[in-house]
Amino acid sequence: MAANSTHGKSHRPKTLIFVVMDGIGYRENQLGNAVAQAYTPNLDWLLQNCPYTLLKAHGTAVGLPSDSDMGNSEVGHNAIGAGRLFPQGAKLVNEAIASGRIFQGKGWRRLVDFAQAHRGTFHFIGLFSDGNVHSHLDHLRAMLLHLAFEEKMPRVRVHILLDGRDVGETSALEYVLPFEKFLRDINTRANADYRIAGGGGRMKITMDRYEANWDMVVTGWKTHVAGEGRAFATAEEAILTYRRENPGVIDQDLPPFVIADESGPVGRIQDGDSVVYFNFRGDRAIEITRAFEEKDFKIFERDPNPHVLYAGMMEYDTELHIPKNYLVEPPRIEHTMNEYLCARGLHLMAISETQKFGHVTYFWNGNRSGKIDERLEQYVEIRSDKVPFQERPWMKAAEITDRVLRGIRLHRYDMIRLNFPNGDMVGHTGVFQAARIAVEAVDLSLGRIMAAAREAGGILVVTADHGNAEEMYETDKAGNVKRGPNGEPRAKTAHTLNPVWFIVYDTSGTRTVRFNPAIEKPGLTNIAATCFQLLNLAPPEIYDPSLLAD
Repeated sequence: MAANSTHGKSHRPKTLIFVVMDGIGYRENQLGNAVAQAYTPNLDWLLQNCPYTLLKAHGTAVGLPSDSDMGNSEVGHNAIGAGRLFPQGAKLVNEAIASGRIFQGKGWRRLVDFAQAHRGTFHFIGLFSDGNVHSHLDHLRAMLLHLAFEEKMPRVRVHILLDGRDVGETSALEYVLPFEKFLRDINTRANADYRIAGGGGRMKITMDRYEANWDMVVTGWKTHVAGEGRAFATAEEAILTYRRENPGVIDQDLPPFVIADESGPVGRIQDGDSVVYFNFRGDRAIEITRAFEEKDFKIFERDPNPHVLYAGMMEYDTELHIPKNYLVEPPRIEHTMNEYLCARGLHLMAISETQKFGHVTYFWNGNRSGKIDERLEQYVEIRSDKVPFQERPWMKAAEITDRVLRGIRLHRYDMIRLNFPNGDMVGHTGVFQAARIAVEAVDLSLGRIMAAAREAGGILVVTADHGNAEEMYETDKAGNVKRGPNGEPRAKTAHTLNPVWFIVYDTSGTRTVRFNPAIEKPGLTNIAATCFQLLNLAPPEIYDPSLLAD
């Protein structure tokens, strides 16, 4: 594989340094804007002295169903690495349900046949909201209705992972109460037994990623499978009790709970049951999937370890084929930027801390595990701390930067790509002061990288995959800040619909960087071709056009 044409390697800049300021977007309004209110002399200097443009990083620009869908790190890194648009998880699942293909597929049929043959229960586990980043409740409702009225499945249990991150931070009951009514209606009309079995906050159980904290998965296993944990009569009772006992706690941090009646837990996962993990996004689905599927799993003791049939909403890892059974085909992303660059013999480095390491590797490479070329690539993971992000908002920015500077000074790499997770991970906490410090930590690191780029005569690109920290308060349609019971601003923990910067700092002095005004709606998919131009390589014809003028 090769780009259509290239200039000689000797004409390339010494290093192209590509910085993803994860979750740091652009927004004019300074109210609740942790980016605008942070002390950012280095970002300010870049914006005052370097060419830049704004890129769309959400909705249809990154393959999501509509422009009301916020961007996220998975689709953002897919779009950057692929250089063109691919329909993403939510859109693919929507289409599969609307057409009925999901219910005709072999994955679904296996689940139904297995549960019916064993007189088992059909279970669903997943993120319980309509945030449309990892999951959507409409998908769950559609599957439940089909089970009740088409498959005549008599018994279903739903294990709810409370959000408060991609939706309002304390919005759980806005989803639980209507859903309970929805289940009561199914039970009445279908003479069935469909119930919530238990759950907990998404940052407490089940939804770990990149093996940052397997204890979350252990807790999830005990809750979903063993039915162990604090018992309540209803999910509403559990949520209200935890809020009363832990003032200020938000949904993502609610402890696990089990729903029980006079006979005990109502939804243990047992031999002969079918289980669907209904998240469509892969990063926070792989670990619990491995626990259900791997026969020689040794990371923790699965006690009990029932014989069940498990499926994911999608194939979360297309290289390792995780899971073996799934309901909807994922996007097949080929001919990524890294594939082309490796084919040209370029030396590449990718680095982040654990929380975003998979994004600059797996998602950047089109949902592909492992390296494209072992000889040419180096992947560096800095292990993340296991503490709440608001307590250490600087995270591992300094350590990432130390390693990047070493890479620049080695003069070995043609391109170094890195991700600072701070704006996203700390932004999700809803703590404004912490988010501001997170942005300042990124800016401090950015200044160090700018100096190293100047020393090496390289080109620095600064952008983001989506917004978050620039909008830390919830607002109404008129733009007014929503207030809590004591008049305090209501924290926003979700991603945003705001654009992101794309800044080019050419320290080599070898080119005049100008953006192409003919690109009317620039987005993340335009970045790959732009990087080729900055490397003095002709972009592949299949890529969306470069942001730069010739």
